[in-house]
Amino acid sequence: MSETGGVREVKSAARTVELLELLAARGDRPARLQELADELGVPRSSMYALLQTLIGRGWVRTDATGSLYGIGIHALLTGTSYLDSDPRVRLVRPWLDEASEALGETIHLGRLDGRGVAYLATRESHAYLRTISRVGRRLPAHVGALGKALLAQRPDEELPEGPYEAFTPHTRTSRRALLADLGEVRARGYSVDREEGVLGIVGFGFALRYDTPAQDAVSCSVPVARLTPEHEERIVAVMRQIRAKIEASAPGAGGAPDWR
Repeated sequence: MSETGGVREVKSAARTVELLELLAARGDRPARLQELADELGVPRSSMYALLQTLIGRGWVRTDATGSLYGIGIHALLTGTSYLDSDPRVRLVRPWLDEASEALGETIHLGRLDGRGVAYLATRESHAYLRTISRVGRRLPAHVGALGKALLAQRPDEELPEGPYEAFTPHTRTSRRALLADLGEVRARGYSVDREEGVLGIVGFGFALRYDTPAQDAVSCSVPVARLTPEHEERIVAVMRQIRAKIEASAPGAGGAPDWR
């Protein structure tokens, strides 16, 4: 049995979290009972009992036939509470508005979560609207500007061995290629994602250095069709200023919890 901080893991709690994460990862693809039991390696009867418990509490939902399962509304309510209660998110939001107004492009705030980046806030460009909001979603750190800006704040030794998942033909899938890119990020002071995560989109990422190493980053995303050399220069200048303003306004601990 695994341990965390010297405390033995509670098996039933771990299984519940694994189930919720599995359902969340499936997105709009509901799962059947046997699929979930097989994926988590638990008896069908145990999985059924767990699902019924979570349905009763709103963490899992089922269809009219009771044969399909998906993530429930309480997952949304809990996630919203996380965003509302996080002091860093509250701090950054007004500066996202300022960057969006100045550039007219899409601005993101993300946080490193293991080997991925979770999107915490977004200001969408009026000229380029996504059909699905990124807030609450998670992408591998190696594919985007946010993730690469944060990986560059860490020693190369922490970077796992590849190959990494390819999202586009431009994704850096080898450890050697990604390490070379991260070296450029450190020298430049910000990251650039040229269609590595989404075809047709270029991103510029800036780590927020109010933590050491940085946990959060902001980025600006722009369609390739609108990215002239002059516009790129302005994006970098504005986002540098936004980062400086965020870091200057970040308070000390002030008695607030040091969340990890």
